[in-house]
Amino acid sequence: MTDITIRPVDTAADRRAFVDLAYRLNGNDPNWVAPLKAEVHGLITPAKNPWFGHAEAQLFLAERRGRVVGRISAHIDRLALTQPVAQGMGPGTGNWGMMEAEDEAVFKALIARAEEWLRKKGMHRSLGPLSLSVWDEPGLLVSGFDHPPTVMMGHNSPAYRGWVEHAGYAPAKSLLTYDLDITGGFPPIVQRIVQSGERNSRIVIRKVDKRRFDQEAALIMGILNDAWSDNWGFVPLTDDEIAYVGKKLKPIVREDLIMVAEVEGEPVAFMIVLPDLNEPLRGLKGSLLPFGWAKLLWWLRKPASRTMRVPLMGVVKKLQSSRLASQLAFMMIEYIRREAIKNYGSQRGEIGWILDDNQGMRAIAETIESTINREYVIYEKAL
Repeated sequence: MTDITIRPVDTAADRRAFVDLAYRLNGNDPNWVAPLKAEVHGLITPAKNPWFGHAEAQLFLAERRGRVVGRISAHIDRLALTQPVAQGMGPGTGNWGMMEAEDEAVFKALIARAEEWLRKKGMHRSLGPLSLSVWDEPGLLVSGFDHPPTVMMGHNSPAYRGWVEHAGYAPAKSLLTYDLDITGGFPPIVQRIVQSGERNSRIVIRKVDKRRFDQEAALIMGILNDAWSDNWGFVPLTDDEIAYVGKKLKPIVREDLIMVAEVEGEPVAFMIVLPDLNEPLRGLKGSLLPFGWAKLLWWLRKPASRTMRVPLMGVVKKLQSSRLASQLAFMMIEYIRREAIKNYGSQRGEIGWILDDNQGMRAIAETIESTINREYVIYEKAL
């Protein structure tokens, strides 16, 4: 590794090199979807990303004979440090992510530098990859390389798994996504559950009102922070982050694809479905120039999306593990399935990610006859 130099990202030119490397290393992978470069720059820029309000990060570049050959981020989330250790984060846990490397020697040098930075900050455990938080693109893809990811999911070289494990990392948690054909309807048992809910006057399933976008976003994120608060890896979203996420998602949010469930007038559950933005992005190579902006704007006006992704679903804690919780979930899934087919020509859905030990959500996914199509792993190592 003597010919490899690791240095911190300090300048605007360094940040461009950090972002651009992923496009060079992954450009020949037919299943890698190039994100918009402006979005990636926004993610790593403290002035734009409110995550930095409670976190700090150091980006590193690897060079070999003056040529950039790798990158990595090392970061500490102060909110994550306050979480219970049993939930995966907790005191002394730092993170790494956004890793790309030409070969294993480069990765070894990068991960060693990231670990050194974390140790100097007082961390005694390294958990990753998280890019940059569990709400962004968590985990390393370990199965499902034969098809492109859906919107807001990651894709990486199959070689990375061996490199990470050779560096002494062991799996801490698996995150699963489920694939399903939505064109044929759900099994009879699900139909009966939905019909029973429709006869229950206490239950209302409604679409969100985009005219009240900020209020609806705050409502949904409030349910999310309650519903997910006991989940492994959970870090609560701040008000600034909720506003930031809402602003980013607003262009692809559709009222008929987001449902809120109310019981006796109280909002208790939600389900968010997004048209797969990766479908139009696949041909843009990370840039809206010269004509990519027109293609994307045309798609956003009326997305015709073969695939829909369910990134988030939640039921308030007081109802979790109840029959009502499952009924509300099936009702929201069925209502959105109908809208997706009718209004967007959709044929398939992807649910997740779902924690491998979340038996409730896994049971729902399996009951509607979906199957696991991708697995991501978050690794840990004592420092």
